[in-house]
Amino acid sequence: MASHRKSRPPSTRVAGIRTPALATAALTSVALLSQSAQAAPVDDKPSLEEVEQKVDDLYRQAESATDNYNAAKEKTGKQRKRVDTLLEDVAQRTQKLNEAREELGSFAAAQYRTGASAPDTATFLLADSPQDYFDQTQLMGRLTSREKGAVDDYVTEQSATMKKRREATESLQELTQSQGDLKTAKSTVQKKLADARTLLSQLTAEEKARLAAIEERKQQEAERKAAELAQQQAAAEQKAREAAAQQQDSGSSTGSSSASPSAPSSEAAPDATYATKAEKALAFARAQIGKPYVWGATGPGSYDCSGLTQAAWKAAGVTLPRTTYDQVNAGTTVSLSAAQPGDLVFFYDDISHVGMYIGNGMMIHAPKPGAYVREESIYYDGESAIHSVVRPA
Repeated sequence: MASHRKSRPPSTRVAGIRTPALATAALTSVALLSQSAQAAPVDDKPSLEEVEQKVDDLYRQAESATDNYNAAKEKTGKQRKRVDTLLEDVAQRTQKLNEAREELGSFAAAQYRTGASAPDTATFLLADSPQDYFDQTQLMGRLTSREKGAVDDYVTEQSATMKKRREATESLQELTQSQGDLKTAKSTVQKKLADARTLLSQLTAEEKARLAAIEERKQQEAERKAAELAQQQAAAEQKAREAAAQQQDSGSSTGSSSASPSAPSSEAAPDATYATKAEKALAFARAQIGKPYVWGATGPGSYDCSGLTQAAWKAAGVTLPRTTYDQVNAGTTVSLSAAQPGDLVFFYDDISHVGMYIGNGMMIHAPKPGAYVREESIYYDGESAIHSVVRPA
């Protein structure tokens, strides 16, 4: 921010004439007020770096809220299916119950025609069970075995129907709660993204150009770090191959009694089955490059970060959970130095972002709103942003 030049203290003389003491005090007060006003900041506009940090934070918060939205959406979908199934079951059972009630009513009418007391329809309908009604009217002893069986079936069906109705009611209440959570998560995402757009819209053309230059420098540093990792991984693999070859030669020279040569660690060299599946998953991910990031999207036209990794591994026959904080537990954690193509790289303490490793320190991911699926260094937001690497099961 530009510095401000201090005002010179006013003289106690005006046009070469000495002023009275009162006038001098007044001029001094005016000068102090003027000096204070000039010393105050012109505005509280944040620096470009602060704007960039705030926008990045908002995008991250939006991604975290998107995971909450995805989880609520998945839960709501499952609950809706359960409610639909229960309501359909209740409807079918209610129909059977009505038919059984009509049959029992005909039994009561038949008893009346054979000399028993007239059936009280209201009492029959309001009785706790047909058994109670028939006992109360002393008709149970006069029913045939078939009629008694019908009563028992009705009682059983009535109990089952009431149980299903209670389950349906409880499931409807749970569904209502989940729909509220879904609405809250959606509002949170939209609010974070709107705040980020507002901040960016307030930048001048010059500031936007400077911001782009900052991003370019960050990108170059991320690519440099990726190249370093690629060299480290290549050196480790070469060392493992040399060690394996040396052990094999040693085993051959000492005969079959020697211990079998050890291969490179399983962490550094996954089996061929994994490599085949990873190749399919990566082929799918590469085919999505250029498609837009859209929060909550699972394809085929757009994706969010976990939607992309889930779809890619599904193409390889592996089912991953929907959210990043579930995907991080859907496999084996490996060290960054041992990362292999196909592994999932997770970011930030809240595990709010994920990409698919393709080798040489690079990944394919759906970055953020306004961006597209692309290849990028895993160090795109700095080394400290990397949370863990997971090899899907």
